[in-house]
Amino acid sequence: MFMHQQETAITRNLRVVEWLKGDLLQSVAALFKAMARGREEALIEALAGVVITVYVLARRLGFTFSRLEAAVESKLRQHIDQDHELEKWYRDLSALLQHLVEKKKH
Repeated sequence: MFMHQQETAITRNLRVVEWLKGDLLQSVAALFKAMARGREEALIEALAGVVITVYVLARRLGFTFSRLEAAVESKLRQHIDQDHELEKWYRDLSALLQHLVEKKKH
């Protein structure tokens, strides 16, 4: 009985991962459509959908939200150190890193 429950949980998790992959694609497609139409509310909704799906997908793949956020911060620092174009031109990466660090303080 335990083996069957374990297989069922694994199968369900695999299905959820596949569903989340599809959801991520749909969210990105919705983002592209919203960008083409220029509708602000649709843009923010699509972006929020992408972010939520990425977090949940990471969790289903066995990563904690904290580990994902630590990886994001690490990647941001790496890009900042490598003088990524977005950092050189707009300082977007520093702004995001500062936002994430400040948010952790509260």
